[in-house]
Amino acid sequence: MRAARTLKIEPYEYILNEPNACLLRAPFLVLLISVEPKKTDARDAIRKTWGSESMAGDLGFIRLFFIGVNNDTQRNGSKLQHTIEDESRQHHDIIQQDYRDTYNNLTLKTLMGMYWITKYCPEATYVMKTDSDMFVNTEYLVQKFLKPMGQLTQKYFTGYLMTDFSPNRNKDRYVFSGDVAKRIYVASMIIPRLHLEDVYVGICLAKLRIKPVPPPNDQLFNHWRVQYSSCTYSKLITSHGFHPNELIQYWQHLQSNKHNPC
Repeated sequence: MRAARTLKIEPYEYILNEPNACLLRAPFLVLLISVEPKKTDARDAIRKTWGSESMAGDLGFIRLFFIGVNNDTQRNGSKLQHTIEDESRQHHDIIQQDYRDTYNNLTLKTLMGMYWITKYCPEATYVMKTDSDMFVNTEYLVQKFLKPMGQLTQKYFTGYLMTDFSPNRNKDRYVFSGDVAKRIYVASMIIPRLHLEDVYVGICLAKLRIKPVPPPNDQLFNHWRVQYSSCTYSKLITSHGFHPNELIQYWQHLQSNKHNPC
């Protein structure tokens, strides 16, 4: 029996869900991608680039876009909602719940991702939480960073690390072992919510006595936009602040030069 069944709280109604996404195979990596409902072009760009499941090779890999709703009009069947539902039927990668998708609810959105992992995919080895305007070198992340650590990692958390709980208003991107999702969600039941997501997650980790592990070097996870070159991007995991057309352009260039990036 999955440990997730011990959680009795279903916080928000699912409008769209993929409860069987991890049914056939426990994935090595799950991408939890926070995105606004209206950003269809961003989701499409990610599917064509770093969110493509081919990037994980023979390891199990799934991407999931987490969204809420903009307003009551969307709940009642707006044009945007019909577009999202069509997108969901085609790609099966959208998790939508009935809460307001706003900046002040970013912590809530992250916790809904943790809850989803806990309930529907507790056997995932690793999870990455990231955002739709990120460039993520998933191939480097999986093959060079996570795979060497193997399958037995527990209480593991890394990324662009917060210091002294100082807020990063560019939002967060981080990687953690699958067991941490339930630990953070359970901790959130007794810790008052803050809308600053990075601070709140840091408080949960401190309560759990999980000390984030620094990445091997400071250049892997970047919360700013790194100037593009195939040489630089072949050796990083994240860079921030991309429009969908830029994401496709740079990803295609990186892939075409992957065997001789420098």
